[in-house]
Amino acid sequence: MTDVLISASELADLLTKEPCVIIDTRNPDAYGAGHLPFAVNVHEIFTYLATSTPEGMSELKTKFADAFGAAGLSGKETAVIYEQSMNSGFGQSCRGYYLLTMLGYPKVKVLHGGYDAWIAAGLPTTKDVPSPAAAGFAIVPEAGDILIDARAMLAAVGKPGIAILDVRDVDEWIGDSSSPYGKDFCPRKGRIPGAVWLEWYRMMKPTGEGPRFKSKDEILAECATVGIGQSTPVYLYCFKGARASNTFLALKNAGVKDVRMYFGSWNEWSRDPALPIEEGLPIAAAVTSKAA
Repeated sequence: MTDVLISASELADLLTKEPCVIIDTRNPDAYGAGHLPFAVNVHEIFTYLATSTPEGMSELKTKFADAFGAAGLSGKETAVIYEQSMNSGFGQSCRGYYLLTMLGYPKVKVLHGGYDAWIAAGLPTTKDVPSPAAAGFAIVPEAGDILIDARAMLAAVGKPGIAILDVRDVDEWIGDSSSPYGKDFCPRKGRIPGAVWLEWYRMMKPTGEGPRFKSKDEILAECATVGIGQSTPVYLYCFKGARASNTFLALKNAGVKDVRMYFGSWNEWSRDPALPIEEGLPIAAAVTSKAA
């Protein structure tokens, strides 16, 4: 995975060769305890909960174009985003990659292995807080096609050919919990009807240095288990678009051509009683449909 993911040693080399803006997505306490030199802390990449009304979608784009601009991104620099490790922040660095891609930012990298990988490589850290010169970049409207709303997701329910892919943790998928924030954080538990499931962890594998993304062929093999190939249109969701961003990066890197995300995800879908859900164990649903 060479295009978006960058190793700690590759990043150390890149920083000597071209202008970069490094963005730390961790919480302010973790950032304050030590971070990459010149890294800017933008924790709202992880915390922001989006809604998919027209106003909500517009606010999402404006908010993050402003936040990334304030961090010093003008379009000329490579944006480098990191979290603590690939499995400790629910894919938050990948959420930054997704947001920048959705805005049409030209050059984005994710530090593979996160801050832990940088430390393991013996590279320098600091507690100094930079004061970036505010900049700005133009939003590319058509880049926003990777962002879908609840209406587009609803239209995909029951539509042959589109894979609705749920990447949440198993307790959420089976309807035991409504969110990573607690079982009853949302009013309804379950999943979007017709969804298939690949837990987001399956895009990665353990190594002696912590989780790393699987190879392109390994990811395609995972996708094949739920009927997804490189030409299958995939509509992703999770709880708020972080774990699904981790999967988005993996699928795009593996050559799946049409991957979009319902960014409002379960946090929004479950709160609208007009939207259909499946409840209970998916196994029971599968057996019933075969019996029918």
